[in-house]
Amino acid sequence: MTNYNNTAGLKYHTTQETLLYASLSMGSSFMFLYINSVLLFTLRSKSVFCETSRYILLYNLLFADTVYLISSSLLYLLAAFRIKLTFYMCSVVIFPPQLVYLISPLTLTVMSLERFVAICYPLRHAVIITIRNTGVAITLVWLSSSLRIIIRVLLLLCSNSEFSFDLHMKDFCSDEALLRVPMYYYFVTAYSGIVFLSAGVTIICSYIGVTLVARSASTNKASARKASQTLLLHLFQLGVILISTFHSNIITAAATIMERSHVLRLHSLSFIFLNILPRCLSTFIYGFRDQTIRPFLIQHLCCQWRCSAFLNKANAGE
Repeated sequence: MTNYNNTAGLKYHTTQETLLYASLSMGSSFMFLYINSVLLFTLRSKSVFCETSRYILLYNLLFADTVYLISSSLLYLLAAFRIKLTFYMCSVVIFPPQLVYLISPLTLTVMSLERFVAICYPLRHAVIITIRNTGVAITLVWLSSSLRIIIRVLLLLCSNSEFSFDLHMKDFCSDEALLRVPMYYYFVTAYSGIVFLSAGVTIICSYIGVTLVARSASTNKASARKASQTLLLHLFQLGVILISTFHSNIITAAATIMERSHVLRLHSLSFIFLNILPRCLSTFIYGFRDQTIRPFLIQHLCCQWRCSAFLNKANAGE
């Protein structure tokens, strides 16, 4: 009887910890999801945002980050509460984050190039960075990110592994548990490495070019300096997204040497800082730093009649 009571108490304590960490993670996720959603709405509320390439790229970045945030939150809840799905349902849940995973680094690359052209070639910016060219760039970004899904489907069809999509998975829903084809992970590792390396080199080169212009230019130094700061933030955001790719590896390694309560704590913290935070940095980099977006974003985040005084101060500070 004593052993039974101890076991029941341990299970109750573990359940309470699971609820606590899940509430903390989901609270943070919903807060940032709300801010991202408001910024998405803001970018569609004014024609100037719909007709400017920089804001169109920002909308694409935020949309992909929001989809990834929703999908990763769902996967976190399924793992936290030990809910196992069928192979078919897991495929449906895994598809969105796999599709948009590389949208962020690729879009950050295009946005960095746009800032580089705007500062280093201001007279040619309107000719190079057009709405049409921006649409082509966004299409190429989505096609490049979709390549992982295409290769995944082809390898799944060509693999010798036989399973029914109606069967329940033995493990929690994840990319690793769904498709156990070594060749796919070799491809994903190589392809992701090329994308992140190319994005990093592009952002660094753009930063160097903008910094040189900021030092040599006699006018418009403030704009060049702000662009160089934005590129640095892009590089930081890219680095955090790259670190987030090791999230599952960190949890898997910790599960072999740590108790479940410590693994839950680590899972919650790593989910907030490695999954949620990288997908919300765009809101702070552009939403609150951009003088055009900031007044409208604050207005939509707060009640207009309660924030009128703060809006007046924000407009006066511009």
